[in-house]
Amino acid sequence: MRRGKNWWRVIGAVVVGSVVLAGPVSAQEELDEAAVEKVVSGYADKAGYPGIVVAITKGDRVLHTGGYGRDSAGEAVTGTTLMPIASVSKSFTALAVMQLAEADKVKLDSPVRDYLPDFRISDSRGARVTVRELLNQTSGITDRTLPEKSLPQPDSLAGTVSRARAATLAVEPGTQHFYTNTNYHLAARLVEVVSGEPFADYLQRHVFEPAGMQATTTIDQTPRDLPSGLRKGHVYAYGASIAATEPKRFVGGSDGVLTTASDLAQWLIVQNGSGVAANGTRLLSDAGVKAMHTSSDRRWTYGMGWDTDQKGRVHHSGIWFTYSAQALLLPDGHGIAVVGNSGVGLANEGIGQLAEELAVLVEGGEPSSGAPVRLIVDLVLGALTLLSVFLGIRNLRRSRAWAVRFRDAPAWRLAPRLLPRLVPLALLVSLPNLIGLLFGGGRDVTFVQLCYYSIALIAWTSVAAVLNVGVLATRVTLLVRLRRSAADVPEPSAPAQEALTG
Repeated sequence: MRRGKNWWRVIGAVVVGSVVLAGPVSAQEELDEAAVEKVVSGYADKAGYPGIVVAITKGDRVLHTGGYGRDSAGEAVTGTTLMPIASVSKSFTALAVMQLAEADKVKLDSPVRDYLPDFRISDSRGARVTVRELLNQTSGITDRTLPEKSLPQPDSLAGTVSRARAATLAVEPGTQHFYTNTNYHLAARLVEVVSGEPFADYLQRHVFEPAGMQATTTIDQTPRDLPSGLRKGHVYAYGASIAATEPKRFVGGSDGVLTTASDLAQWLIVQNGSGVAANGTRLLSDAGVKAMHTSSDRRWTYGMGWDTDQKGRVHHSGIWFTYSAQALLLPDGHGIAVVGNSGVGLANEGIGQLAEELAVLVEGGEPSSGAPVRLIVDLVLGALTLLSVFLGIRNLRRSRAWAVRFRDAPAWRLAPRLLPRLVPLALLVSLPNLIGLLFGGGRDVTFVQLCYYSIALIAWTSVAAVLNVGVLATRVTLLVRLRRSAADVPEPSAPAQEALTG
């Protein structure tokens, strides 16, 4: 019996030694397609995404590309379905600028005005803004100093330079990070001027084609430039996904790239391959890619077209009002990209959580599926809307009794009872700024775009505002009538008074 145990020990030692010599065995060399589908389907159900595309890579290998669900026309979403990647597009613009820098056509620390002579803003400090500061989002221009969504939308990249003349700087250039699309509109225009090619043509010839991204393109303005092959995305309300056209916005250079899961896989390989595409073409040097992925200052985490997190992962989110996207590069060489055909909204700040769950999966963990928060929030808002309707109707019906009660009350007693009725209206009017500050970090958003963001929130605040203003107007009108009626009653004559008192 003891001899048998010794043999097992010898065999065990041989096995262990073999494993050590061979190196660790990766459980993720081949991805479990069923596991990916389970994670994506579970996320789509809880977050309200009708269709999602996914790309997963490891080093220079494509582990998975695919589509799940349906588009707004009811057709199946596949790995070749065209999708906008929104602000993930900034990584393409940054790479284009870096290519020009490596070709000695641009110096990153030179003023933007050296390359864009028409670049003038309403702040003398603008002359010091550098190319690097545009890419780092540290120019000092913010959505508050130039509300790019609220202003008239330009027709071209040249128009964005003209529009920027109204900008001021929130801080000294290079001292703080403020995310705004304007910086990347200007960077894309710089590519046009320096290269002598339209921005879309430059990306096609120097980025998309060398990277092997055959189906990828870029546009300047939505919905004007959207190709026929791109289906409408969706907005979300009370558990339903509603097909909607993206509102008018200028997206060139900032969030205008349209691509597929298959092409996104090639882009992930370029990023994790030190600038070399799967076909062996070098788009950028290793040092250039590292510079894009790394913040130039410890005060912020944003590099050039990419951000980093505390785990050392490189990422960038993308948000349209009808689509959302996320790209994530893991330290172990995995790349993950996801795009969903539903926009950002209240309790759903994009599709990034799905990328996180897939990251857990490829690292050998067990992704956790949370509660459908988006649906819960909308149902709560729906309940508040119904409550507002009930209270509003009840208060309207009680308006005459209220007016009789306070017919003779002085103004100082009426004001505290009437003025609070204006609070819902004030909330409705201030919502764009409030949402921009609370959930967008100071980003600009219009009221129309806010309707895309949360139909349920707009419905509640609108109903509450209308009913409360209605109650206020009704009560004031009845009060005025009652006081006028009292004033119109004639004073009794002297004989009548004597009769009444005698």
